[in-house]
Amino acid sequence: MKAIRRLTVRTVLPEPLRGLEELVLNLRWSWHEETLDLFRSVDPGLWESARQDPVRLLGEVSAARLAALADDRRFLRRLDAALDDLRDYLTAPRWYQSQDAAGGPQSIAYFSPEYGLTAALPQYSGGLGILAGDHLKTASDLGVPIIGVGLLYRHGYFSQSLSPDGWQLEHYPAVDPNGLPLTLLRDPGADGDPVRVAIGLPEGRTLTAQVWVAQVGRVPLLLLDSDVEENDQAARDVTDRLYGGGTDHRLLQEMLLGIGGVRAIRAYCRISGQPEPEVFHTNEGHAGFLGLERIRELVDEHGLSFDEALEAVRAGTVFTTHTPVPAGIDRFPRELIHKHFGGSAGTSSVPVDRVLALGEENYEDGDRTVFNMAVMGMRLGQRVNGVSRLHGVVSREMFGGLWGGFDLDEVPIGSITNGVHAETWVAREVLDLVARETPAAMPGHGWESALDVPEHEIWRARRTLRERLVLDARRRLRESWRQRGASEAEMSWIADALDPDVLTIGFARRVPSYKRLTLMMRDPERLRALLLDPERPVQIVIAGKAHPADEGGKRLIQDIVRFADSEDVRHRIVFLPDYDIALGQMMVAGCDVWMNNPLRPLEACGTSGMKAALNGGLNLSIRDGWWDEWYDGQNGWAIPSADGLSDPDRRDQLEAAALYELIAEHVSVMFYDRDGAGLPRRWLEMVKHTLATLGPKVVSTRMLRDYVRQLYTPAARSARAMAADDYAGARQLAAWKQRVVKAWPGVAVDHVESAGEESPHVGQELVVRAVVNLGELNPADVAVEAVYGRVDESDAIVSPSYRELPAGEAENSRVRYVGEVPLDRTGPFGYSVRVVPQHPLLASRTELGLVALPPAPMGMTNGDLR
Repeated sequence: MKAIRRLTVRTVLPEPLRGLEELVLNLRWSWHEETLDLFRSVDPGLWESARQDPVRLLGEVSAARLAALADDRRFLRRLDAALDDLRDYLTAPRWYQSQDAAGGPQSIAYFSPEYGLTAALPQYSGGLGILAGDHLKTASDLGVPIIGVGLLYRHGYFSQSLSPDGWQLEHYPAVDPNGLPLTLLRDPGADGDPVRVAIGLPEGRTLTAQVWVAQVGRVPLLLLDSDVEENDQAARDVTDRLYGGGTDHRLLQEMLLGIGGVRAIRAYCRISGQPEPEVFHTNEGHAGFLGLERIRELVDEHGLSFDEALEAVRAGTVFTTHTPVPAGIDRFPRELIHKHFGGSAGTSSVPVDRVLALGEENYEDGDRTVFNMAVMGMRLGQRVNGVSRLHGVVSREMFGGLWGGFDLDEVPIGSITNGVHAETWVAREVLDLVARETPAAMPGHGWESALDVPEHEIWRARRTLRERLVLDARRRLRESWRQRGASEAEMSWIADALDPDVLTIGFARRVPSYKRLTLMMRDPERLRALLLDPERPVQIVIAGKAHPADEGGKRLIQDIVRFADSEDVRHRIVFLPDYDIALGQMMVAGCDVWMNNPLRPLEACGTSGMKAALNGGLNLSIRDGWWDEWYDGQNGWAIPSADGLSDPDRRDQLEAAALYELIAEHVSVMFYDRDGAGLPRRWLEMVKHTLATLGPKVVSTRMLRDYVRQLYTPAARSARAMAADDYAGARQLAAWKQRVVKAWPGVAVDHVESAGEESPHVGQELVVRAVVNLGELNPADVAVEAVYGRVDESDAIVSPSYRELPAGEAENSRVRYVGEVPLDRTGPFGYSVRVVPQHPLLASRTELGLVALPPAPMGMTNGDLR
């Protein structure tokens, strides 16, 4: 008989071992090697069979073993030392505490639909979650006061296996929160009852959730769980699985994450005494409804109007977009939004028409029938960023319509390139080599010391990691083939699968079509030749999951599995099912080369190649995401991309041919070119260069410092300016915006002229005069700018510069502006004039999307400067 409910019964530890529970309940153990060593020593065999999950370990270890450890003085000394180290880590000042305390926020709320922290907490599906997990770990290491918010999925993401013919199968193992390193948030003021947050639904229904807390070092992560008895079955199922269910189900998850998440933070801060967040960071659009809840709070509790509350919320909100693919953005039917935010479910504080306007695609080529979560996130966030420099460019192109008549370069979407948490992803052997010279500097600094590490030591470490991957791959292969129904006799070949001395290429990621899992199979015979080359063989380790609803992705997996099943090559190419953090750690450490061949520019950033680089791997990649930014010719190889081709089949053919040639003529040649000591000197030079130059860039400490300096601190200052004196700033800005938007149609550039155009020379100044009709506005409401620079053949100004023109005499609403433009470059030169709104509380002059330009071709000078 099958159980109808799964429970985890925790062990009762002997008193001397009670400190183990404190260690288990702080996820710092997931990246702290000394604590992991302590857990391993409890029972080494059980530790491995429990998949390095300390909760499972302590739940299954025998009473006799616990009794022996309770009497083991050496173990108890190690336990005390680990506890002291953790407590010191949690309380000692860190990087953030050394910064300007008055400038940075006292608290930051970070919302994400998934978090990849450890394989023991399966609440992630891919890169978004892994990035969110690394963000929290790094915040803990740096002392950045973040509170994370997410959902607790009772089935998490699916476990992957393969059918006998290589088709992906999904399994959703039930997750019992009591068997995870979590604690239930309880209210001491309510006799210790669990905290409940609730959101209203249509037809008078209520969605209620309890709050679990995962302690990620210094950072609390609040996970909302709707599986509570107050809910009906449909409501209990809202947090059943990550990215599961249909459109209605997904909307309820995102409402609970955003609206319920804000309410959970309020309860947590009240109970814990931590400061309320000044900055709210929305990691992709899934949590965008948090802005609506904050608007409701300000309207109901502070008496602000919707517009005034919107300005206060925007000032302290950061929105990060993670996708360059429109299909990757959540869109809901407008009628569904109306159902959940209007009628009986609506409130006067947040009118449904204002909600719908926030997510409306009211720009050219927009779909007027949908509600776009990313668009709402950008309208609710004063600061928006992509996750690599190239992704910033793509995002400005995707969303530029939100900012009207401005050039794409001025669209206020910046970029902070992702990074990875070194202590999670870098093998101990590599950290020991690089940190040996400067141990106190890790992680984030000291990577340049790799240049001083003897090459034979790097080669020995790389061989150790490659062998570890081979052994783990054989174990996983055997397990997978057994699940597919193979007999022991049919699996004898696995004992010799892969070779710890063969060039090993890794490819692991989600399997949407644009990532092109099967590009390597474009010419199967050429791939076979690479794998079976008698002098320079190559082996490839592959992993990845397709979304359960993505039949095309599943077919790609089946294609690669069928090829890898071929008897002649199966010892050289393997597909390892159930890609997760543990497998990812093994692969990025053990592979010599990390391969990535997406359709450019559809990879927002991609971080697996960063992890490989930090382990001494070299990248072989299309110049997309982060690799476009930091490839320097000496840290790997760039696969040429045929971006301009309209024929996708021809493009794949050309890029696959380039991939084969790079592997055959460059990668494998350099790997197998050994000196008298058996060392590939040129290869190792590239490895050392990669560690020394990429190391400081790709670590998440660099990333989070960028967030603090470029986004969090400015957002906190803006939020304070809005909130001061009972939100006087928000009230003022909202009134000013309403006045400017209403009056803007009356703003016009009536006349532009210049002096000094005859025979201009470099170093001279061009005097520009403009007459602007401000209509009902005042000169203080606008900035009049000269826009100038090199022009192309169509007279478009390329990479323009801007200089504000001072206001002069005025006649009624017409104001004369005069200023000088430097002629600082030779060749074709042009200028124009524009009018933009300005206010000290705006983050940028493009914020309103309003600009007034002279009628073409007025004001254009196009002449060669000498």
